[in-house]
Amino acid sequence: MTQFDSAERHLNIESPDPVAWIADAPVADEALPTAEGKRHRIRVQPDFVLAVVILTLVLLWAAIPGLFTAYDPIQGQAGQQLKPPGSAHLLGTDSLGRDLYARLVHGSVHTLSGALAAVAMGIAIGTALGLLAGSLGGFVDGVIMRLMDVLLSIPALLLSLSIIILLGFGTTNAAIAVGVTSIASFARIVRSEVVTVRRSEYVEAAFGSGATFLKVLWRHVLPNSLTSVIAFAALQVGSAILQLSTLGFLGYGAPPPTPEWGLLIAEGRNYIATAWWLTAAPGIAVVLVVLSVNRISQAIGKVQR
Repeated sequence: MTQFDSAERHLNIESPDPVAWIADAPVADEALPTAEGKRHRIRVQPDFVLAVVILTLVLLWAAIPGLFTAYDPIQGQAGQQLKPPGSAHLLGTDSLGRDLYARLVHGSVHTLSGALAAVAMGIAIGTALGLLAGSLGGFVDGVIMRLMDVLLSIPALLLSLSIIILLGFGTTNAAIAVGVTSIASFARIVRSEVVTVRRSEYVEAAFGSGATFLKVLWRHVLPNSLTSVIAFAALQVGSAILQLSTLGFLGYGAPPPTPEWGLLIAEGRNYIATAWWLTAAPGIAVVLVVLSVNRISQAIGKVQR
């Protein structure tokens, strides 16, 4: 019997059970923040709530514009030209007597649909190219990534203008042009995620179990490579809205009298000294929507981390 054993028997001290001691130990609830806790903190932030409210309102404008205004966005009213904002016309009227609020509400359909179509095109083609480059590697990876580098080296506005000149004017062609400018960004993000995921143990185990190359890509590599794409896609929506509004302002988007937001700003620039609301209202709408989309994208990124 050692001195430690005799001392323990003399003092009548029982050896602690490590399992019981760990089980009885208090656990700090704040030690490891869960995803639910992160979402809770995001929901209560005022700027996030405001961003959700603004974006929801604009989506409702695009879905059911007749619920928010009874004015015709195309036909003007005699004697109502360049009326300032008031009770009859919430945001005033333009040079043809058309209600600006009605044109802003109905124009949200063209702006949002074009932005979403552009982002969807960028996601589809960019994800396919990034998945192909990251999974095959070697010569295919080098060729695809060099092509993406060429696209990224061209300014987005210049590239979209070149595509529109080739395809022609219109909302659809403008959406295609903006979508092409986002392909390279999505391809690079997906490629980097695929390169990381394909070296994971569960991917190696899937190959070891006899799964085919395409099955592993579809069931394991692709789903686990889209986490960063979701947050970037939300951010890209705001960028697409800015690009479409810029193209519309320059006259390369939807033709008149379509109430597209960029075109509304362009139509009001000649009256900025006498009818400031013609450019201020659609300009503020574009800024608020883009900031709201960016804020929601930031929140999505925090939740994923």
